Amino acid sequence: MTTALSTHLSEASPPIVMCFSGLDPTGGAGIQADIETCLTLGVHCTPILTALTVQDTRNASHSEAVNPNTLIAQARAVLEDIPVNVFKVGLINSHTVAQALHTLFTDYADIPVIFDPVLSAGGGHPFGNEQLIEQVRTFLLPHTHLLLPNIDEAKKLAPEADTLEACAHELMDSGCEYVLITGTHAHSTKIEHQLYGHNQLMQSFDCERLPNTYHGSGCTLASAVACHLAHGLNITQSCREAQTFTFRTLKHAKRLGMGQLIPHRAAIHATTR
Repeated sequence: MTTALSTHLSEASPPIVMCFSGLDPTGGAGIQADIETCLTLGVHCTPILTALTVQDTRNASHSEAVNPNTLIAQARAVLEDIPVNVFKVGLINSHTVAQALHTLFTDYADIPVIFDPVLSAGGGHPFGNEQLIEQVRTFLLPHTHLLLPNIDEAKKLAPEADTLEACAHELMDSGCEYVLITGTHAHSTKIEHQLYGHNQLMQSFDCERLPNTYHGSGCTLASAVACHLAHGLNITQSCREAQTFTFRTLKHAKRLGMGQLIPHRAAIHATTR
Protein backbone atom coordinates (compact mmCIF):
# COMPACT_ATOMS: atom_id res chain seq x y z
CA MET A 1 0.00 0.00 0.00
CA THR A 2 1.39 3.39 -0.93
CA THR A 3 1.83 6.09 1.68
CA ALA A 4 -0.75 8.32 -0.03
CA LEU A 5 -3.37 5.56 -0.12
CA SER A 6 -2.62 4.58 3.48
CA THR A 7 -3.08 8.18 4.61
CA HIS A 8 -6.35 8.47 2.68
CA LEU A 9 -7.77 5.30 4.25
CA SER A 10 -6.70 6.43 7.71
CA GLU A 11 -8.39 9.80 7.30
CA ALA A 12 -11.55 8.17 5.94
CA SER A 13 -11.83 5.58 8.72
CA PRO A 14 -14.16 6.36 11.63
CA PRO A 15 -13.27 5.55 15.24
CA ILE A 16 -14.24 2.05 16.40
CA VAL A 17 -16.30 1.05 19.44
CA MET A 18 -16.61 -2.64 20.29
CA CYS A 19 -19.99 -3.19 21.95
CA PHE A 20 -20.75 -6.19 24.19
CA SER A 21 -24.53 -6.26 24.63
CA GLY A 22 -27.61 -8.46 24.68
CA LEU A 23 -29.97 -8.98 21.76
CA ASP A 24 -33.31 -7.26 22.37
CA PRO A 25 -35.92 -8.46 19.82
CA THR A 26 -37.84 -5.17 20.05
CA GLY A 27 -34.84 -3.28 18.68
CA GLY A 28 -35.18 -0.72 21.47
CA ALA A 29 -32.28 -1.64 23.72
CA GLY A 30 -29.14 -3.75 23.69
CA ILE A 31 -26.96 -4.24 20.67
CA GLN A 32 -29.28 -2.49 18.22
CA ALA A 33 -29.32 0.61 20.42
CA ASP A 34 -25.52 0.52 20.36
CA ILE A 35 -25.32 0.15 16.58
CA GLU A 36 -27.83 2.93 15.91
CA THR A 37 -26.09 5.30 18.32
CA CYS A 38 -22.67 4.60 16.85
CA LEU A 39 -23.91 5.02 13.29
CA THR A 40 -25.58 8.36 14.08
CA LEU A 41 -22.50 9.68 15.90
CA GLY A 42 -20.03 8.78 13.16
CA VAL A 43 -18.54 5.71 14.83
CA HIS A 44 -18.22 2.15 13.52
CA CYS A 45 -19.64 -0.45 15.93
CA THR A 46 -18.20 -3.93 16.11
CA PRO A 47 -21.04 -5.84 17.85
CA ILE A 48 -20.48 -8.83 20.14
CA LEU A 49 -23.56 -10.50 21.67
CA THR A 50 -23.43 -11.36 25.37
CA ALA A 51 -26.96 -12.76 25.73
CA LEU A 52 -30.21 -13.58 23.97
CA THR A 53 -33.36 -12.21 25.58
CA VAL A 54 -37.10 -12.72 25.39
CA GLN A 55 -38.73 -9.35 25.95
CA ASP A 56 -41.16 -6.78 24.64
CA THR A 57 -41.49 -3.06 25.34
CA ARG A 58 -43.13 -3.83 28.71
CA ASN A 59 -40.73 -6.31 30.31
CA ALA A 60 -38.36 -9.23 29.79
CA SER A 61 -39.24 -12.81 30.66
CA HIS A 62 -36.07 -14.78 29.88
CA SER A 63 -32.41 -14.42 28.99
CA GLU A 64 -29.63 -16.85 28.21
CA ALA A 65 -25.93 -16.17 27.94
CA VAL A 66 -23.95 -16.86 24.82
CA ASN A 67 -21.06 -19.30 24.90
CA PRO A 68 -18.20 -17.33 26.48
CA ASN A 69 -15.61 -19.09 24.34
CA THR A 70 -17.40 -17.98 21.17
CA LEU A 71 -17.76 -14.45 22.53
CA ILE A 72 -14.04 -14.16 23.24
CA ALA A 73 -13.08 -15.77 19.92
CA GLN A 74 -15.22 -13.20 18.09
CA ALA A 75 -13.72 -10.30 20.03
CA ARG A 76 -10.13 -11.44 19.54
CA ALA A 77 -10.65 -12.00 15.83
CA VAL A 78 -11.81 -8.40 15.44
CA LEU A 79 -9.18 -6.95 17.79
CA GLU A 80 -6.39 -8.59 15.82
CA ASP A 81 -7.73 -7.04 12.62
CA ILE A 82 -9.34 -3.67 13.49
CA PRO A 83 -7.99 -0.93 15.82
CA VAL A 84 -10.69 -0.62 18.49
CA ASN A 85 -10.76 2.69 20.39
CA VAL A 86 -13.29 1.97 23.16
CA PHE A 87 -15.11 -1.01 24.68
CA LYS A 88 -18.77 -0.55 25.62
CA VAL A 89 -20.38 -3.20 27.86
CA GLY A 90 -24.09 -3.67 28.49
CA LEU A 91 -26.02 -6.74 29.65
CA ILE A 92 -23.97 -9.40 31.46
CA ASN A 93 -26.20 -12.21 32.73
CA SER A 94 -23.62 -14.93 33.35
CA HIS A 95 -20.60 -15.19 35.61
CA THR A 96 -18.75 -17.09 32.87
CA VAL A 97 -19.18 -14.14 30.51
CA ALA A 98 -18.02 -11.75 33.25
CA GLN A 99 -14.89 -13.86 33.78
CA ALA A 100 -14.24 -14.12 30.04
CA LEU A 101 -14.45 -10.34 29.63
CA HIS A 102 -12.12 -9.92 32.60
CA THR A 103 -9.49 -11.95 30.72
CA LEU A 104 -10.03 -9.99 27.52
CA PHE A 105 -9.87 -6.59 29.24
CA THR A 106 -6.70 -7.64 31.06
CA ASP A 107 -5.08 -8.39 27.71
CA TYR A 108 -6.29 -5.07 26.20
CA ALA A 109 -5.85 -2.85 29.23
CA ASP A 110 -5.09 0.21 27.08
CA ILE A 111 -8.65 0.28 25.67
CA PRO A 112 -11.08 2.14 27.99
CA VAL A 113 -14.20 0.26 29.13
CA ILE A 114 -17.56 2.04 29.33
CA PHE A 115 -19.88 -0.17 31.38
CA ASP A 116 -23.66 0.15 31.65
CA PRO A 117 -24.52 -2.48 34.31
CA VAL A 118 -27.94 -3.69 33.13
CA LEU A 119 -29.12 -5.58 36.22
CA SER A 120 -32.83 -5.67 35.33
CA ALA A 121 -35.23 -4.88 32.51
CA GLY A 122 -37.28 -1.70 32.49
CA GLY A 123 -40.27 -3.71 33.68
CA GLY A 124 -38.33 -5.15 36.60
CA HIS A 125 -37.29 -8.62 35.37
CA PRO A 126 -33.89 -9.38 36.95
CA PHE A 127 -30.99 -10.38 34.71
CA GLY A 128 -28.85 -11.70 37.55
CA ASN A 129 -28.69 -12.64 41.22
CA GLU A 130 -26.45 -11.60 44.09
CA GLN A 131 -23.76 -14.06 42.99
CA LEU A 132 -23.61 -12.49 39.54
CA ILE A 133 -23.49 -8.99 41.02
CA GLU A 134 -20.51 -10.08 43.10
CA GLN A 135 -18.84 -11.48 39.98
CA VAL A 136 -19.39 -8.17 38.21
CA ARG A 137 -17.84 -6.30 41.15
CA THR A 138 -14.88 -8.65 41.23
CA PHE A 139 -14.13 -9.16 37.55
CA LEU A 140 -15.42 -6.10 35.67
CA LEU A 141 -15.36 -3.03 37.91
CA PRO A 142 -11.54 -3.04 38.23
CA HIS A 143 -11.33 -2.68 34.42
CA THR A 144 -14.00 0.01 34.13
CA HIS A 145 -13.05 3.49 32.95
CA LEU A 146 -16.62 4.79 33.36
CA LEU A 147 -19.51 3.02 35.10
CA LEU A 148 -23.04 4.30 34.37
CA PRO A 149 -25.43 2.83 36.96
CA ASN A 150 -28.88 4.20 37.63
CA ILE A 151 -29.76 4.80 41.27
CA ASP A 152 -31.04 1.25 41.85
CA GLU A 153 -28.00 -0.32 40.18
CA ALA A 154 -25.61 1.87 42.16
CA LYS A 155 -27.18 0.69 45.42
CA LYS A 156 -26.98 -2.97 44.38
CA LEU A 157 -23.34 -2.69 43.27
CA ALA A 158 -22.35 -0.74 46.40
CA PRO A 159 -24.48 -2.36 49.13
CA GLU A 160 -22.45 -0.97 52.04
CA ALA A 161 -23.10 2.65 51.07
CA ASP A 162 -25.92 4.67 52.65
CA THR A 163 -25.96 7.61 50.19
CA LEU A 164 -25.48 7.94 46.44
CA GLU A 165 -22.23 9.82 47.01
CA ALA A 166 -21.05 6.95 49.22
CA CYS A 167 -22.09 4.54 46.45
CA ALA A 168 -19.91 6.41 43.99
CA HIS A 169 -16.92 6.32 46.35
CA GLU A 170 -17.40 2.60 47.02
CA LEU A 171 -17.55 1.91 43.28
CA MET A 172 -14.39 3.94 42.70
CA ASP A 173 -12.73 2.01 45.53
CA SER A 174 -13.74 -1.17 43.65
CA GLY A 175 -11.68 -0.03 40.67
CA CYS A 176 -13.89 2.23 38.53
CA GLU A 177 -12.00 5.32 37.42
CA TYR A 178 -15.19 7.35 36.93
CA VAL A 179 -18.82 6.81 37.93
CA LEU A 180 -21.80 8.55 36.34
CA ILE A 181 -24.89 7.89 38.49
CA THR A 182 -27.93 8.57 36.34
CA GLY A 183 -30.99 10.17 37.88
CA THR A 184 -33.76 8.70 35.75
CA HIS A 185 -35.09 6.66 38.70
CA ALA A 186 -35.20 9.60 41.11
CA HIS A 187 -38.47 11.28 42.08
CA SER A 188 -37.47 14.75 40.98
CA THR A 189 -38.70 17.46 38.63
CA LYS A 190 -35.53 17.34 36.55
CA ILE A 191 -33.21 14.48 35.72
CA GLU A 192 -29.74 14.94 37.16
CA HIS A 193 -26.71 12.80 36.34
CA GLN A 194 -23.72 13.09 38.67
CA LEU A 195 -20.19 12.37 37.46
CA TYR A 196 -17.66 11.29 40.08
CA GLY A 197 -13.92 10.86 39.64
CA HIS A 198 -10.70 11.48 41.53
CA ASN A 199 -12.65 10.80 44.76
CA GLN A 200 -14.98 13.76 44.28
CA LEU A 201 -18.07 14.99 42.47
CA MET A 202 -16.72 16.38 39.22
CA GLN A 203 -19.84 17.58 37.41
CA SER A 204 -23.64 17.48 37.48
CA PHE A 205 -25.68 17.36 34.29
CA ASP A 206 -29.41 18.05 34.34
CA CYS A 207 -32.18 18.00 31.77
CA GLU A 208 -35.95 18.15 31.54
CA ARG A 209 -37.82 15.09 32.80
CA LEU A 210 -40.03 13.91 29.95
CA PRO A 211 -43.49 12.48 30.73
CA ASN A 212 -42.94 8.93 29.43
CA THR A 213 -40.65 5.99 30.12
CA TYR A 214 -38.21 4.70 27.52
CA HIS A 215 -36.84 1.35 26.42
CA GLY A 216 -33.10 1.63 25.80
CA SER A 217 -32.29 5.07 27.21
CA GLY A 218 -29.43 3.76 29.35
CA CYS A 219 -27.96 1.82 26.42
CA THR A 220 -28.15 4.95 24.29
CA LEU A 221 -26.43 7.12 26.91
CA ALA A 222 -23.57 4.65 27.51
CA SER A 223 -23.01 4.09 23.79
CA ALA A 224 -23.02 7.84 23.16
CA VAL A 225 -20.38 8.37 25.86
CA ALA A 226 -18.25 5.65 24.25
CA CYS A 227 -18.64 7.30 20.85
CA HIS A 228 -17.59 10.73 22.08
CA LEU A 229 -14.59 9.26 23.89
CA ALA A 230 -13.66 7.47 20.67
CA HIS A 231 -13.80 10.85 18.90
CA GLY A 232 -11.26 12.20 21.38
CA LEU A 233 -13.37 14.15 23.88
CA ASN A 234 -12.50 13.95 27.58
CA ILE A 235 -14.76 12.23 30.09
CA THR A 236 -16.68 15.35 31.15
CA GLN A 237 -17.27 16.51 27.58
CA SER A 238 -18.29 12.99 26.55
CA CYS A 239 -20.88 12.72 29.33
CA ARG A 240 -22.29 16.16 28.55
CA GLU A 241 -22.57 15.52 24.81
CA ALA A 242 -24.01 12.04 25.42
CA GLN A 243 -26.75 13.40 27.67
CA THR A 244 -27.68 16.03 25.08
CA PHE A 245 -27.83 13.38 22.34
CA THR A 246 -29.83 10.94 24.49
CA PHE A 247 -32.36 13.61 25.48
CA ARG A 248 -32.99 14.37 21.81
CA THR A 249 -33.55 10.69 21.02
CA LEU A 250 -36.09 10.46 23.85
CA LYS A 251 -37.86 13.65 22.86
CA HIS A 252 -38.45 12.10 19.42
CA ALA A 253 -39.17 8.59 20.74
CA LYS A 254 -41.83 6.43 19.12
CA ARG A 255 -44.58 4.32 20.70
CA LEU A 256 -44.12 1.10 18.74
CA GLY A 257 -45.61 -1.27 21.30
CA MET A 258 -47.83 -1.31 24.37
CA GLY A 259 -45.07 -0.48 26.87
CA GLN A 260 -42.17 1.93 26.94
CA LEU A 261 -41.38 4.24 24.05
CA ILE A 262 -38.35 3.48 21.88
CA PRO A 263 -35.73 6.22 21.40
CA HIS A 264 -35.47 7.60 17.88
CA ARG A 265 -31.69 7.35 17.57
CA ALA A 266 -31.13 6.90 13.86
CA ALA A 267 -32.83 10.16 12.91
CA ILE A 268 -31.01 12.38 15.43
CA HIS A 269 -28.21 13.75 13.29
CA ALA A 270 -25.18 15.10 15.09
CA THR A 271 -22.00 16.79 13.95
CA THR A 272 -19.11 14.37 14.39
CA ARG A 273 -15.59 15.35 15.30
